[in-house]
Amino acid sequence: MNNRERFRATMHYQPRDRSPLLDFGFWDETFVAWYDQGLPKEVNAFNSHEFFGMDFSLEFAGVLSGVEVGLLPPFEARVLEDQGDREVVQQADGVCVLRHKAMSSIPKPVSRLLTDRESWRKEYWPRLDPTTADRYPADWDDAVRTWTDPNRDYPIFLPGGSLYGWLRDWMGMENLALVLYDDPAWFEEMVSTSADCVIGTLSRVLETGGQFESCNLWEDMCYRGGPLISPVHFKRFLWPHYRRLADLLHQHGVDVIVVDCDGKIDGLLPLWLEAGVNCMFPLEVGTWGADPVRFRKQYGRELHMMGGFSKRILASSPEKIGREILRLAPLVEEGGYIGFCDHRVPPDVPLANYIFFLETARKVWGKDIGLKPMGELVPVSSARRRGGQAA
Repeated sequence: MNNRERFRATMHYQPRDRSPLLDFGFWDETFVAWYDQGLPKEVNAFNSHEFFGMDFSLEFAGVLSGVEVGLLPPFEARVLEDQGDREVVQQADGVCVLRHKAMSSIPKPVSRLLTDRESWRKEYWPRLDPTTADRYPADWDDAVRTWTDPNRDYPIFLPGGSLYGWLRDWMGMENLALVLYDDPAWFEEMVSTSADCVIGTLSRVLETGGQFESCNLWEDMCYRGGPLISPVHFKRFLWPHYRRLADLLHQHGVDVIVVDCDGKIDGLLPLWLEAGVNCMFPLEVGTWGADPVRFRKQYGRELHMMGGFSKRILASSPEKIGREILRLAPLVEEGGYIGFCDHRVPPDVPLANYIFFLETARKVWGKDIGLKPMGELVPVSSARRRGGQAA
């Protein structure tokens, strides 16, 4: 089977030769740490999936459509102040942040353009026009041929945008929480505008007859204690627009709708499913102990999942890694689930552990069927023997 067929079969509980082998990605600092442990310096975020023998890159599959549903034009990304090892920059979303030059940790917001109705109408509302030509590939005819090609051997994921996560980033979590109570009509306007932009953009794409393997949203609207927005507000303001998007996608044969949300998602998961968003990713395990096996028992095959392999287990020992791979094996075999790290792999995971994870997952989940070769430049067995140091 090719990558497209395998992904489709897995997400529809259909027979396939094996599970797809994927990963979410890596922190930049992880590569830096792994270079000292024997990883060739040619390996980076753009080619790591090839080096590690993954079937394809989740991130690349998410941009292959060539469709943009976010802010257009983006704000000018520029450095506002150089502070030595840190700098104040304006991001493409208009938020000014203080960030470390050599670290990929979440930067600290310094100021925001979106503060009130006036700034919303002036700075953000015009950038969410679904008719903006730049939302679509420059070579439209070529893109349509790719989208509609029945023999395409790789998956393409549509961008689903965001209803809450974008606003939280643009305005700040505390300010957005206050708007929910102080001016709910304005909150609803911002959510509706974001949804209209996504739905309007995707409508034109889907009307071409293009075939897509999923539509992927990003929200990050939960933390270790639960959701950042109450289920009551979720149902009132967000649910109707998720449902609108899901109905559009279903009309055009896209029935795998993914939400990327970190944190404890338990309180919102049933509402997402009810609204038609049916695949949870990256299933962060966290201190609250999320578990894909438990979720499958609770929600059955209605729920699709990707991720859910604890980064803490990856950082622990080969024995624990092996046990977790075997524990998840029946779920992998059932389908509707693709196992990999519950977020981007952090730098405290030794290279030797990650290689062991890959080797074992390839045997147990991949059944040694049709696998890409892993990189020749790292002597796998000796790297594992010597704690990650290449021989």
